[in-house]
Amino acid sequence: MNLFEKLYRKYSADVYRFAFWLSGDSDTAKDITSDTFMKIWMKKDDLHVETIRALLFVTARNIFLQLKRSKSRHVPVDKDIPDGAAGPEEIIMGKDELSKVIRCLKKFPEIDRSALILKVEFDLSYAEISRYLRVSETAAKVKVHRVRQKLQKIMKGDING
Repeated sequence: MNLFEKLYRKYSADVYRFAFWLSGDSDTAKDITSDTFMKIWMKKDDLHVETIRALLFVTARNIFLQLKRSKSRHVPVDKDIPDGAAGPEEIIMGKDELSKVIRCLKKFPEIDRSALILKVEFDLSYAEISRYLRVSETAAKVKVHRVRQKLQKIMKGDING
């Protein structure tokens, strides 16, 4: 097993989860994950980062932002067209609370969403989050705190989600 394959096996699930929480869509998360590892593979000789995990998360986030920009130029497809089969992600997302959280998260600015996901899902320190998102450590703490507070209020029904 080569080094790249070891990296993929070790980090692909983390990159996928991060991409899924950012995008809220399984297929998009899969695309982001594969694109992330392709970019790393193509630039393997030019890598100069603290950790490979940091590079993977930053790369995945950048790919998500590129996709978001390109999708904003497309006309949305009619959602009334039925899909023939429900995948496992759709079954999971059918649970009310998870669906509500994902809908609510999408309403937050991407950078706030990223900060919360990196803290909650990946248990990164605020110092790491600030480096990944290129904000101050204080700003990272404030972003995570505010998103948590607002999500709690939405989940309790204090404000509309």
